Amino acid sequence: MKLLITGGCGFIGANFIRYLLNKYADYQIVNLDKLTYAGNLENLAGLEEESGGRYTFVRGDIRDATLIAELLGREIDVVVNFAAESHVDRSIEDASVFVRTNVEGTQVLLEAARKSGVGLYVQISTDEVYGSLGPSGAFSEKTPLDPRSPYSASKAAADLLVQAYAHTYGLPILITRCSNNYGPFQFPEKLIPLMLTNALEGLPLPVYGDGLNVRDWIYVGDHCRGVDLIIHHGKKGEVYNLGGASELTNLDLVGALLRELAIQKGHQPGYYDGLIKFVTDRLGHDRRYAMDFTKIQTELGWTPGYTLAQGMKETVAWYLQNEAWWRRIKTGEYLDYYQRMYAGR
Repeated sequence: MKLLITGGCGFIGANFIRYLLNKYADYQIVNLDKLTYAGNLENLAGLEEESGGRYTFVRGDIRDATLIAELLGREIDVVVNFAAESHVDRSIEDASVFVRTNVEGTQVLLEAARKSGVGLYVQISTDEVYGSLGPSGAFSEKTPLDPRSPYSASKAAADLLVQAYAHTYGLPILITRCSNNYGPFQFPEKLIPLMLTNALEGLPLPVYGDGLNVRDWIYVGDHCRGVDLIIHHGKKGEVYNLGGASELTNLDLVGALLRELAIQKGHQPGYYDGLIKFVTDRLGHDRRYAMDFTKIQTELGWTPGYTLAQGMKETVAWYLQNEAWWRRIKTGEYLDYYQRMYAGR
């Protein structure tokens, strides 16, 4: 099988590429990434050689129709679209780039997939398209879309385009919607790596509002396994939710993270707690997300394999072992990697 994976230098995309290459000895992967601020080539360093030529990187924009058509002319079987602007705070500051990448870019991919006759188009979406929950209940695939931020609105628009292409043109599609991911290679502006790296640097740990907003957390390896299962066994045209069955308030999550960090660093419990600083809440901050993943559990036999404690332990260990990686990102030096590796190509 040959796959075009867009946004493969980002957090989830990079983990997914590594997962596929490790699991399937005969799969070929073309990774298209624009290398915006969150796209880091170091996430996949060495894979071209290690994979024996089964992995290829192409720098480019999913809105580039000529490039996309050329790539899909390489006998691509499956397109998996991870490419997206994904940080809510950035979308509040400037929504325009979210519309261009997440909506326009998705439409370019869909049109090229339709014209090339690709076997399957997979849209990687988010639980945020469903809006916000009260103190009980969970999002199912039948929950009406009710996005509350420019980011989630752009992802919901993309999902609707994908479904429209399936209905209008008969394009074989699948949509996955997942709760908050964490694990190796996550960009340090996201909650867990931000708290981890700031704590290690002795910097304040900013927690929005009262810290009681609730999220469900899934280890990125479980997400990759779920997407793999959906690609191979999901029913075409369907939406599948993925969740971690690990609901926590942001404050409780930070507390659990800091306790695990203190253990691994040999400190007493509470060592980092004094760094927590409550800051003005995010505009329109959704109060609670929770995912009902009964559908994929019943139809495909998927359940999350990691408890939050297990995933947190591995995540903290990874960031401690890869300090140079996240320090280069925080100083911006990771952007030099492309020039060192690909200058003149």
